[in-house]
Amino acid sequence: MATNVENQKSQMRKGMVEYCVLLLLSRGDAYASEIITRLKAAHMIVVEGTLYPLLTRLKNDGSLEYRWEESPSGPPRKYFSLTPQGAEVLNALSQCWAELAQTVALLTIDSETSSL
Repeated sequence: MATNVENQKSQMRKGMVEYCVLLLLSRGDAYASEIITRLKAAHMIVVEGTLYPLLTRLKNDGSLEYRWEESPSGPPRKYFSLTPQGAEVLNALSQCWAELAQTVALLTIDSETSSL
């Protein structure tokens, strides 16, 4: 049973990664390693193997664009930024998140009051 719960938690996180990446980039441009660091700091566990395909897909969908910048240490870095279309996607996902959070809150309250 514990494995099933862990799998469900993992699936929930996977569903939120795109939204979280767009949220981070709405605050400013970032390169992939920086995105991973920020997500980990927020307790969203993401690995490069998950992030890079997502960034590529978001770029191909028109939600992100990138530019290369010289790095003070090491090779140039690819900085990702939100496009106007990406801002629209983020807005839609934010509205969806607010609705889902409200639904879960209502269901939580209902289950708590019905168990009294």
